[in-house]
Amino acid sequence: MVKSILILLLTASVASADVNRWGIFELTLQGPKEGNPYTDVDLVGTFTQGDRTLKVNGFYDGGGTYRVRFMPDTIGEWKYTTASNRKELRDKSGTINVIAPEKNNHGPVRVRNGYHFEYADGTPHFSIGTTCYAWTHQPEAMEEQTLATLKTSPFNKIRMCIFPKWYNYNKGEPPRYPYEGTPPNKWDTSRFNPAFFQHLEKRIAQLRDRNIEADLILFHPYDGGHWGFDRMSQEADDRYLKYVVARLAAYRNVWWSFANEFDFMKTKTAADWSRYIDIVAKADPHNHLRSIHNGTVLFNQTHPLLTHASIQNGSAVSDFGRAVLYRDVYRKPIVFDEVKYEGDLPQRWGNLTPEEMVHRFWQGTIAGTYVGHSETYLDAKEEIWWSKGGVLRGKSVPRIAFLRKILEEGPREGMEPIDKWQYDRFAGKRDEYYLVYLGNEKPKEWAVEVPGKNAKPFKVKAEVLDTWNMTVKADEREFTLKRHADGYRLVADPPATIPLPGNPYMAIRLKVIPPK
Repeated sequence: MVKSILILLLTASVASADVNRWGIFELTLQGPKEGNPYTDVDLVGTFTQGDRTLKVNGFYDGGGTYRVRFMPDTIGEWKYTTASNRKELRDKSGTINVIAPEKNNHGPVRVRNGYHFEYADGTPHFSIGTTCYAWTHQPEAMEEQTLATLKTSPFNKIRMCIFPKWYNYNKGEPPRYPYEGTPPNKWDTSRFNPAFFQHLEKRIAQLRDRNIEADLILFHPYDGGHWGFDRMSQEADDRYLKYVVARLAAYRNVWWSFANEFDFMKTKTAADWSRYIDIVAKADPHNHLRSIHNGTVLFNQTHPLLTHASIQNGSAVSDFGRAVLYRDVYRKPIVFDEVKYEGDLPQRWGNLTPEEMVHRFWQGTIAGTYVGHSETYLDAKEEIWWSKGGVLRGKSVPRIAFLRKILEEGPREGMEPIDKWQYDRFAGKRDEYYLVYLGNEKPKEWAVEVPGKNAKPFKVKAEVLDTWNMTVKADEREFTLKRHADGYRLVADPPATIPLPGNPYMAIRLKVIPPK
């Protein structure tokens, strides 16, 4: 059986191999150990198919081993050759026979229809993310527990830091460090620690095999100089970015997040962030998704090399009509990766009720955006999901799973606001599918109508969704909708209402009945 990663150790100048589409072809070579191979040796693989050429930077993996990793995105024969400033690594060539992807391999996620996401094979990706910053810096047993928890969760994306984290409820030394040197802060930033990155990519591969995107946070401020990874030199920052991209870009489930709360990193300037974005975009031959996350100051998300906007703003999804404004301004997918967290911490960012967490997910959905989760319940060991992973204790997760099911049953194109500035409770696909969310309101009934100017009447079937109790109740009637005299909506003819239980967090789903 063809594996998703194929490793080839060359002892001759020519070799060939089979690899799945969107899998990993890995060329392994033996080269010099002397000096500093991380800075002294250049290695580039050139991959061609027809008139298409992709250049992939190689990297040093310790012990005299060099690797070039490539994710082929088209079926058929690819040819490759290497170039290097060292003869041991130069002019190694061969062919790759790329075959169909294995089951559940849909390729990397891309932007779809301006505001949504899809996998490379066209399968929709409805982003349901969680945050678990330092989960790959924990003891082995806890990391495995995190993976087991994710396996049964609704989350298909996880935000995670590459560098370790030194912050509230997470002040401890990790099992391994990204550089050679002496903890806590005597590092040679010109020499990476291969064991650190081998461990990281093992976890990324395990996420991939569970169909979970790894949203990798490249920089963060939660160091405070303890290790100094937040205040390295410009040269060290740039070298780190190029090394990370060379190692990890071939994993199809990678997203690049340039920072968490970029504006809290006072040692970095606007020019630094612009340079980082350029470096990663140029170094990544596979063009993975790119974003940057804010604290209290919004980044200029109109930057053309940012594929989507990663936003921290809980108030934007606490009520109607706010979240959609980010779409109007940035005109790209909006992911509210941080809207505060379900939990019981004394800090205001960590004590949302589970009801409010779920409510914010639904508010984002109605606005045609995406919302991220995390959980901050404190225990005696300070093993909090948001930072260390482990197990989930809250009540929002099954309700978020219910929402994911609703999304997957809806329009393949994604939920779009129907009449964003007037009917801000409606999303879906005009004249086909309508999802109405009523938020904190507690009505006893809902008058059947939808926004639109369709001159021709059509029929719909309705279902009442209880987003908290996770129930779907069908209304057995068919409703005929006709254009209202005001010209902006269609109303039931004869007038009709749908009974509701008087509870908050209710929604109505209307599906248009195709004409016979």
